[in-house]
Amino acid sequence: MWRNREVQLYVSIMILIGAVLSGATAFLSTSAAILVLVTSVLLITCSLVFTKWRYREIEKLSGYLRRISNGDYELDVRDNYEGELSILKSDIYKVTLMLSEQRSYLEQDKVKLTNAISDISHQLKTPLTSMMVMADLLSDNKLHETKRAEFTQNIRVQLERIEWLVSSLLKLSKIDAGTVSFKKDNVSVKGLIERAVQSVLIPMDIKEQTLLVEGDNTVTFTGDNHWTAEAMINILKNCVEHTSVGGQVSISFSENPLYTEIKVKDNGHGIPKEDLPYIFRRFYKGKNAGEDSVGIGLAMAYSIITSQQGDIEVRSEQGKGTEFHIKFYNKARTR
Repeated sequence: MWRNREVQLYVSIMILIGAVLSGATAFLSTSAAILVLVTSVLLITCSLVFTKWRYREIEKLSGYLRRISNGDYELDVRDNYEGELSILKSDIYKVTLMLSEQRSYLEQDKVKLTNAISDISHQLKTPLTSMMVMADLLSDNKLHETKRAEFTQNIRVQLERIEWLVSSLLKLSKIDAGTVSFKKDNVSVKGLIERAVQSVLIPMDIKEQTLLVEGDNTVTFTGDNHWTAEAMINILKNCVEHTSVGGQVSISFSENPLYTEIKVKDNGHGIPKEDLPYIFRRFYKGKNAGEDSVGIGLAMAYSIITSQQGDIEVRSEQGKGTEFHIKFYNKARTR
């Protein structure tokens, strides 16, 4: 405490004032001078005791902050008293909680990043290994032209798969980073579905599947037409992929004062009960997932919809099909 210049200056001024008052009263009465001197000494002593206590509290807070900087977020310096010092303690504790939460989030992000890198490496390793093998085979001059054409086509397919994977991961990364600015346009659900369906017409035709669309042409919601179409495409692809030849995919939509709802239903294989809680998890592949499945389409759909204050849930029963329920709440229109 004595190292602080303000304390030295304060004590010096108090002693000077006490000495001046004592000297001034000495001309009037010796007893009055002694009284003033004793009073000054007591006041100075009380002030120093109080100042020492406050500096001790500040020193404790300083040590507390040092421990926080070293990663100890379990300390609690709050007290039940009033005053600026207690308010300061409470504010420091709030900052400590915030730092603890941020550290927890950073640790979670670190784990997620590690897992994502591992998953991406795994997803890229398979097609790359396959292409390397086929590239070695293509270098053989004795290779038959039929096989050469087959391997070339397989390499093209694998490259398209890698391109889709990288593109999807970039889109997901933008959404996760919050760099995607979702528009808030008045989107026609019928137009949205017509746009999304174009991407699955060929595979549906190959599998001789039937598409049914039902809903009022006036149904709309507030959102981003482009990104929502991306989500719908991934949901429809999942339905088509898991529906047998000759199966059916149906889309219905409606609206009420609370929300606009879109239902996508198939009569395919269905999703095992144990897989249902995880189907929107990135890189998750259920028991019925195809060999070429990456497990990223539904994760992207989930991120796009929920980022627009929407909601998506799935209901499924093995052997009877799967139904996706998508809701865009009307309160989002006022935001």
